[in-house]
Formats: sequence, structure tokens, C-alpha cells
Amino acid sequence: MKNTRPNKLIALALAMTSLLAGCGRDIPNAEDTIATVGTTEQTQVSSTSRTTSAKTTSAGRTTSASTTSEATTASTTDKEEEPVLTNAPASGNEPYSPGIENPPDSGGYSPTPNYTRPAVTTAKRTTSAQTTTTKAPVKPSRPTDADELLADMSLHEKVCQMFMTHPEGLTGYGCFNYADQHTYDCYDNYPIGGYIFFANNLVSSEQTRNMLSNLQNYAKSKGAGVFLATDEEGGYITRVSYKLGAPAVYNMSYYGGLNDYDEAFGVGTTIGTYLADYGFNVDFAPVADVNINPNNELGNRIFSSDPNVVADMSAAVVEGLQSKGVSGTLKHFPGLGAGGSNTHYGTVIMDRSYEQLHDNEFVAFQGGIDAGCDFVMVGHQVVTGAGDNMPADLSKVIVTDWLRDELGFDGIAITDAQAMGAIVNTYGSSEAAVLSVEAGIDIILMPADLAAAVSGIEQAVSSGRISEERIDESVLRILKQKEKLGLLG
Repeated sequence: MKNTRPNKLIALALAMTSLLAGCGRDIPNAEDTIATVGTTEQTQVSSTSRTTSAKTTSAGRTTSASTTSEATTASTTDKEEEPVLTNAPASGNEPYSPGIENPPDSGGYSPTPNYTRPAVTTAKRTTSAQTTTTKAPVKPSRPTDADELLADMSLHEKVCQMFMTHPEGLTGYGCFNYADQHTYDCYDNYPIGGYIFFANNLVSSEQTRNMLSNLQNYAKSKGAGVFLATDEEGGYITRVSYKLGAPAVYNMSYYGGLNDYDEAFGVGTTIGTYLADYGFNVDFAPVADVNINPNNELGNRIFSSDPNVVADMSAAVVEGLQSKGVSGTLKHFPGLGAGGSNTHYGTVIMDRSYEQLHDNEFVAFQGGIDAGCDFVMVGHQVVTGAGDNMPADLSKVIVTDWLRDELGFDGIAITDAQAMGAIVNTYGSSEAAVLSVEAGIDIILMPADLAAAVSGIEQAVSSGRISEERIDESVLRILKQKEKLGLLG
């Protein structure tokens, strides 16, 4: 991959080094910062952070991950100078709970959509579109940019492309709000495929744009840009609308009740427009689970108990998002809607036969797949019908036999966050990553220990447990999607 760095980044590095030294803060060594993810469910912004002009809401529960113990220091700034954002360390060692950061303890964040509540329309699509067009493979006349880049990559670079993590998981910072020289040094050592951002990473509109732009430009200068993702489902699971005051939409159960394709498409275009404006290119939405057990962990994040309605509504949201250049993600395959417990905290066993899945959950996911969704997120639930007693994202039956072969999905298969209890309580980061690749996964999201997970896959290739051709298969799929998004330098 390319090894150039713009002059402005060098200048930025010198400036930041001087600033940090002036604050009495040491820059950690790059080799010491890829650490096991510890976490806390609070947002910290140092006293030197820019005061956000976005609308404020009641305090929500937010998450940040860190094993950093350095103290936060405040710099004295001239009143005429721009305030300086700091990657302030968090405190505490509470387990990480992704996806549960917005609702405040008082009962939940209730967004007020920024448009007139639509009337129920009688024009509804009630069955999923089963109109997948089979295209004969076309051999390109010359190698694509993705092909050429893959051929120039080392094994380490290829394996790193198969990971997405929050910026704290790469840098070791407690709360990441801007990219500095240490960030770039860590990326040089571990050129990951992308980042996921949570509410604690978002301070203001300007800060968010600058943070994402700097991370993207640096990665592209090395040859391949990065996926910049967040969970922006609408309703109370949002990061950007919640923190920055972007247009709000209702929870998805509302749109499932309408069962109106145009309304759901409008949700996708609304969210896709403001995400793209900030610099995001992947949204971990929509939820394509079916509301089978009323005690499931997702509640009104689910469109409906009718799999055909879920198929149509998720397809519409996907098409809306992707029309704005933001990749959609169907989640949490093969479905969490029949469960009664939470994979954030431990093992969840889904007692569902193949026949039940085929007639319900598969129908729901097929709608979004047929609509061309770029990503599918595979959950951690153990599904009895698979017969292997493995979390879904570690199961070859679920990822390869069902998702790839039966449902025909050829996009990017990504795990749910592997810092969750369903994984870390049973598997080490290294073994979980290796099992994911063996199952057919393309990207591992948020391993508890990035360095161990990368090393585990590399050792599996060296030992012959995993072939390098298997790695190339996923990395080429990743690079082709990045080429589609204009991310190849």
C-alpha cells in the first residue's frame, strides 16, 4: 500500500506534539496501545473541548472503551483561539454495552421527528419482493483497482482490513474526539478496515466532520480508505441525531405499523443524507429481525411481527440509505426476535428449527438482500436449528450455508461487536476471530483485543488452518465495496 503523508498532517503532528507536551501529557508508544478493550458507560469531554451548539437532550447513557489510566489535563487557551479537543481518558471498568447508550435512566429518549406525522396510507406492499436477478459472471478485461491493491498488500495489511473497531480500541485513548499523530501511528501499525463511532465520540457538527475527514484522508493516502460507521437506526437508537441535532425519525415499529414503502424509504433517505454530510459511509441499520417473542431485547426497534412487512420496510430503508451513498446493514442475522435475553451480557440460545427460520426470519432478511443491501451483521445468538452449538457469527452453517448459499448474499458479512459478553465470556479474541473467518465472515467488529485477534488470524494462516486464499476472498470483497464508495486512493 502507498506510504505517503501530506505535508499538512506532518504540520498537524508537530502542533499536536507541542500542545500535548505543553499540557504535561505523554503520547503513548504505538506498540503499547492496542490493548484489551475495557469500557465505561459515560460520555467524557474535557474542559478543553469545543462547546457544542447542537440541541441538548436529557443525559443519555453513553459508552466509551479504554484501558488508559492517564489523567485528563486542561490546557489554557487564548479567548480568541479555537478551543482544542482532547481525547480524554474515561474512568471505571464497567463492561461494554454497545447499542444501549441513548435512552436515559428516566425511561428512554423519545425523538420528535422534524416533519409532520404522516397519515396511514392504504397503499401498502404486503409481500416481500422476490425478484432477484441472476447475472452471469463477467470476467473483467483488466484487473480492477481493488484487484491491483489486493495484489500489493502484505498478509498483515490484508488481515487488518478484516477488522472494524471503535477508535479507542485502536489508540488506547479513553474517549476519542479527534485524530492526532498517535492515531496515525497506530493506524500505520494496524491499518484496519474501518471505525465505528458512538455518542461519546461526537461533540459538535464541526468536530465530527473534521474527525471523520482526517481519519478518511489519512487512510486513503495509504491506498485504501476506511469504512466510517455508526448505529443510526432512528427512534432511540441513534448517535448522530441524538448528539448533533440531525433530523429525527420515529422508532421502526411505527413505520412497520404504517407498512408504507415510501415512508420507510423516506426514513432511509433522511438518515442517509445527514450521515453522508458528516462523512459516514456505513450505517448499522436497519433491524431486520421479526418480533416473535415480545420479551426480546430489541422491542420497538423491530418493524413488525409479520416477516413480509419486515422484508418490505427493511428493503425500503436500505434503498433509501444507499441512494445517498451510505451502505446499509441488515441485522442481526439469523434473527434475535424470538429470544428472551441479551447477547451483550452472555450466551443467548435461540430455540428455532430450520423450518421456523425458513418461514419467518429468512423471509424478513431476504427482502433487504434482494434490495441489494451492502452489509449483513451476524449476531452472537446460538441457534438450535444450526446443530453446532456455536454463536451465529462463529457458525459456518449460519454464515456460509444459510446466509451465503441459501439466501444468496454476496455482500460483506460482519459480526456483531465481539466485545459483548456472548463472546468474551466464552472465547478469547484470537480464537473468536479465527472461528469467524472459518465460518465465512468478512469483517470482525470490535474485538475485545485487536492485536490478539489480528495475530490469531495471521498465525492460523501460517499454520495452514486458514488459507491465504480465504483471506483474499474477504479482502477483495471489502476492497470492491470501498471502490464502489470511492474510497480507494
